[in-house]
Amino acid sequence: MNAARCRYLSDTLDSTVVLQGSASDRDLMLEENIADADIFLALTNDDEANIMSSLLAKRLGAKKVMTIINNPAYVDLVQGGEIDIAISPQQATIGTLLAHVRRGDIVSVHSLRRGAAEAIEAIAHGDSKSSKVIGKAIEDIALPSGTTIGAIIRDEEVLIAHDDTVIEAGDHVILFVVDKKYIRDVEKLFHVGLSFF
Repeated sequence: MNAARCRYLSDTLDSTVVLQGSASDRDLMLEENIADADIFLALTNDDEANIMSSLLAKRLGAKKVMTIINNPAYVDLVQGGEIDIAISPQQATIGTLLAHVRRGDIVSVHSLRRGAAEAIEAIAHGDSKSSKVIGKAIEDIALPSGTTIGAIIRDEEVLIAHDDTVIEAGDHVILFVVDKKYIRDVEKLFHVGLSFF
């Protein structure tokens, strides 16, 4: 990234550290404590740079890596390996349609791996009596096989999901479903029981 762009971003973004350097610079990643990162995002227009920097970040200790990959053939190659989440922008447009056919309060859906998996944003409604997720720590939620909660959006704040994170009413929960046959089970988790009404 050029120096002028870095200066602009540094001046424009609040609460953000902007670094100038190569995304595949091992020493830079170690110097910036990549092992303490909850998630590493590779979002350049260069598929190879995104893939290589993500693999490096993961091997250096980043807990999760998410990569934008424009070539759909590359998505199939890397998804499910060391790269936790590979997103193809071409597939993202399908999400608007999928959100309309999903049950429960599903506000957005993004198709991953050419439709083999999905990223879902669901809203938690109700209370601890009427909901299967509200008031529970993530580790205590009976998630379907191959399903993980990646993040929670609460009052415009993004929270990285940890095992002890407790879901609250109104939370937008971001889930990744690797096996589409479990999507209906995920939707049922966010249905509100009749006791709430």
